[in-house]
Amino acid sequence: MSVEFQDERCARADSTTTVIDPHRWPGVASVPRRWAQGVRSKAARSLFTRAVSRLPLRVEFPDGRIAGQGSGTDSLPRMIIHDADALFARLGSGGLIGFGESYMAGEWDASDLERVLEVFAASVADLVPKSLQSLRAVTVRRQPRRERNTAQNTRSNISRHYDLSNAFFRLFLDETMTYSAGLFTDPETASWEELADAQHRKIDRLLDQAGVGEGTRVLEIGTGWGELAIRAAQRGARVRSVTLSVAQKELADERIKALGLNDRIQVQILDYRSVEGEFDAILSVEMIEAVGYQYWPTYFRKIDELLAPGGTAAIQAITMPHNRMLATRNTYTWIHKYIFPGGLIPSIEAIRHTTERETNLRIRDQFSMGPHYARTLRLWEERFSARFDEARALGFDEVFRRMWKFYLCYSEAGFASGYLGVEQLVFSRPDGPGGPTAPAPAKEH
Repeated sequence: MSVEFQDERCARADSTTTVIDPHRWPGVASVPRRWAQGVRSKAARSLFTRAVSRLPLRVEFPDGRIAGQGSGTDSLPRMIIHDADALFARLGSGGLIGFGESYMAGEWDASDLERVLEVFAASVADLVPKSLQSLRAVTVRRQPRRERNTAQNTRSNISRHYDLSNAFFRLFLDETMTYSAGLFTDPETASWEELADAQHRKIDRLLDQAGVGEGTRVLEIGTGWGELAIRAAQRGARVRSVTLSVAQKELADERIKALGLNDRIQVQILDYRSVEGEFDAILSVEMIEAVGYQYWPTYFRKIDELLAPGGTAAIQAITMPHNRMLATRNTYTWIHKYIFPGGLIPSIEAIRHTTERETNLRIRDQFSMGPHYARTLRLWEERFSARFDEARALGFDEVFRRMWKFYLCYSEAGFASGYLGVEQLVFSRPDGPGGPTAPAPAKEH
């Protein structure tokens, strides 16, 4: 299939051929049999055309037909469809999973993929008519039980993403190897050169809020590549950090050893549910999204159990609106299938309800920083696209490039549209020092 990449911001500007390995990408290589999906394909075409007619998009079909509110202008983001039959067959069969797989297969492109996806994200609750939304429970796929984050499954779920290759993640992460939202002085204008400082600013704020200093006993749930543990140890804390990623532990240990902090940091391959001990501060950055909603009570009960009297817990969490979380919590999505199996993004209401029902923890401080994640993701995507030839040398193919680009732009669109947020949440017990029962007002930065 010949595909013209027309993304003005970061995609390739030449024509190429998408060669799809059916063994590696079975869901992408095989278009649903169109004769069997005829009714669903026609319904998908009708719903799609009806939806985009209300959106600020210019949708270009292979036969020259134009749809969307941008049908008479080139100023709006363009979605360029190369194979409409395949796109609608996938939409009819797999919904939004099919939409992402169609992009991976090169059946459609965009003038600016993030802007196109942002338009869809801003209207996600209204894309399907309300009269049909009641059918969601019987028409969408549910998350497979084999991907639930039980103690048996979680390690393989984590490995599918974080053990891809340390060399791969080094291609687009900054020198701190931090894979979460940075905190910029100005997220509208921040450049790549500011990203490392933004990551330190984010980490330092969490450490400050948790009171981490000389002699503090710190537990980190989710090591990443070690930057938070390193920053805490450099303050004089003693850190125990747990992860299920073998690759991340390997690089984290290397970085810790190079800085001479082995005596202050212990990194373990260990499920958070198996941690024992007592800690003055517990920190966890963008790990709750991988827990799975069935295990949120377990996660917070464990934090409450391990937190010393007067201690503080601080987490950074991606969040979504509560009504959308309830509507989609059992849905099997493109992100589950290709990026993060087994997880769910929580809402602030769900976190508050879970902690108040299951634990003695209460939210003491809430700090919102969604625009900062949109900028972080843009910087990652630009660097990823600029350096993907190096990823090819590591064994990553063209379908992977399109998958990862879709993931990064899809995520950026979620934060840019306001559909997703990211919060730093600080917890303490009401009877502890500085532990009010009512949360402080959220700040937006």
